[in-house]
Amino acid sequence: MSREIYRLTEADLEPLAVGAALLGTGGGGNPYVGFLRAREIFRQGAAVPLLDPASLTEADWIGEVGGIGAPVVSIEKFEQGDEGTRALRAVEEVLGIRVVALISGEIGGANAMEPVITAARAGLAVVDGDGMGRAFPEVQMCTFFIYGARPSPAAIADEKGNVVVYRNVIDMYWLERLARHTTVDMGATAMLALPPMRGDFVRRTAVPGTVMQAIAIGRTIKQARAKRQNVVDRVLETTGGRLFFTGKITDIRRHLVGGFARGEAILSGTGDWVGSEGRIAIQNENLVLWVDGVPVIMVPDLIVNLEFDTGEPLTTEVLRYGQRLAVLGLPAHDLLKTPEALKVIGPAAFGYPELSFSPLGAAA
Repeated sequence: MSREIYRLTEADLEPLAVGAALLGTGGGGNPYVGFLRAREIFRQGAAVPLLDPASLTEADWIGEVGGIGAPVVSIEKFEQGDEGTRALRAVEEVLGIRVVALISGEIGGANAMEPVITAARAGLAVVDGDGMGRAFPEVQMCTFFIYGARPSPAAIADEKGNVVVYRNVIDMYWLERLARHTTVDMGATAMLALPPMRGDFVRRTAVPGTVMQAIAIGRTIKQARAKRQNVVDRVLETTGGRLFFTGKITDIRRHLVGGFARGEAILSGTGDWVGSEGRIAIQNENLVLWVDGVPVIMVPDLIVNLEFDTGEPLTTEVLRYGQRLAVLGLPAHDLLKTPEALKVIGPAAFGYPELSFSPLGAAA
């Protein structure tokens, strides 16, 4: 089996960014900014090998880098460029190792681009997979940590040149707490390198194939627009998702609290949902969709907002009054729906103990 299944080039970056915006369920950072940063590096001749996660072995060290902070700030405070590399090298120095490839903790939004950017700078490969199959707002909400990855050493870097290393952290919740506080002090966004993992562990615990999935979704959206097809319908065909609501945003409430963008979007129904009201809870990402007070989609399943006419995936920081949305639901990967996973990424973990997770399609 060949380790390299594909070679990412500049032509893949825009579809990857668009697909990652969709899979990001509203979060993960603005993908367009990540696309622009990646494009400049690839225009200098970069090409990044994409590795099959099934080919990874115990001898492979796999690094993980990604942005941490509030997505709304990421479009106002740009990165210097080498934050991911500096954080990664700091972790490698502590362990005395070198990684052979990088993987994203979350495929969503700009965080799909961060391993690609760092890999291009450092001459590394990227693994075709991630730790969420979507985006989540907190560090511990990742299959790697859920299934036993150690929480340290880790490192965080900002655009000013600061690098903070966490050498001994007792658990993943403390890593989230410490890194979040540091991120706030750094200006509400930073780059985080998490402890490198053995390849065989990544092979067992990663959500596989998500980089190529994001590229396929992005290509579908671009092709549908070019052919003047219904983008929402084409996305549903490609992803196996389901349309749960269409409506116009009548109110958007969003506040920066503790390094998170928290709030909700209220929608007045259109089309088949005329007379109904939709409400989407937000913590960086879309967490729960209620229709007329009834919860119809909830984490860890994916809630995706598409601009109704263009099919453009909308991240939570760009939601505005008057936008017309199609709200889609996509099923989460099985690794996210086990009892141990639901303790970390189920509704109760986000402050909704009254909600018992019901997978998409369970009541269909």
